[in-house]
Amino acid sequence: MRRVVTALLVASALLTTQAGARLAVEVLRATGGLPPHIAGLFEEPLGFQQAPGGPYYVFDRRGHTVYAVDADKTAAIKLVEIGPELGRILQPRGFDTSPSGSFVVADAPRGVDRIQIFGGGGIRRAGFFLPARQRTALVEVGPLVLSGIASIQFTEPTLLISHPESGALVTEYSQSGYPQRSFGRLRDTGQEQDRDVHLALNAGLPLADPTGGYFYVVLTGRPMFQKYDGTGRLLYERHVEGPEVDRYLAAMPTRWPRRRIEDREVPFVAPAVRAAAVDGRGRLWISLTEPFTYVYDAQGDKIRTVQFRAAGLVSPTSLFFTSDGRLLVTPGCYEFDPG
Repeated sequence: MRRVVTALLVASALLTTQAGARLAVEVLRATGGLPPHIAGLFEEPLGFQQAPGGPYYVFDRRGHTVYAVDADKTAAIKLVEIGPELGRILQPRGFDTSPSGSFVVADAPRGVDRIQIFGGGGIRRAGFFLPARQRTALVEVGPLVLSGIASIQFTEPTLLISHPESGALVTEYSQSGYPQRSFGRLRDTGQEQDRDVHLALNAGLPLADPTGGYFYVVLTGRPMFQKYDGTGRLLYERHVEGPEVDRYLAAMPTRWPRRRIEDREVPFVAPAVRAAAVDGRGRLWISLTEPFTYVYDAQGDKIRTVQFRAAGLVSPTSLFFTSDGRLLVTPGCYEFDPG
């Protein structure tokens, strides 16, 4: 009997410790970043990335500009500037770099989705327009578009974009704009009778895992993510749960308000997730619209809840892991040691 009671007490203590670990919030404080005289150049930095051993790149969405900052962080130059013509950007939404120093910008001049690929010096190398029939339902946080071409990831030589309209979650494109393959079954939402809502509730972020395969993080509705192998086969699916998500779930409607965009009315679906990235060890970091970030291990188990602090509390709009393991975050263009 004593052994049974002791075992129960130990098990209870372990459960309490594990629950406490799930609820504990770690605070990560900035270890560096761009100096104020450079960070002050940007109107709304929505991407802060670095090529291995090379310059930093800053995607200024509101400024319609991509900057390069030298590795010593002493000066910034404009690589790509505003304009509707090829080689410039207008109404940009998505940005990503490759290990070679090339980068891609997704923009929408005159409402037409466009993808352009640039070399490290800002010279346009390739690009294409997406057909109007493939446009994705918009998911926004304030002025920031998160879905569709904003979800672009540069897996050089190909590109990943979330395209639920195609009947699959992710479409992989060549640099010439040819679909190479699609993968990921749309999840059941209970809103299949309203196609726009159903698609918005499947909008997400496709992410390449440096250790192999892909993640897909759903932005809206009941937050969740999936892991796929390199062939696009589903390995597992996990729901994003925690006290920091409860308020969003409690406020989630069953009918969504609609608004007019161009010539049609579309539902307004607020996201639960603002940004996500995968670190060098295959751990998935998901930043919520609340100022919290969940970290999941390679098996899909939540292992940390973190907040970022610099001059104040930072709610990430983008996350990027450098080749040497530092974490770059916007807004503010800060650096963190992820631990």
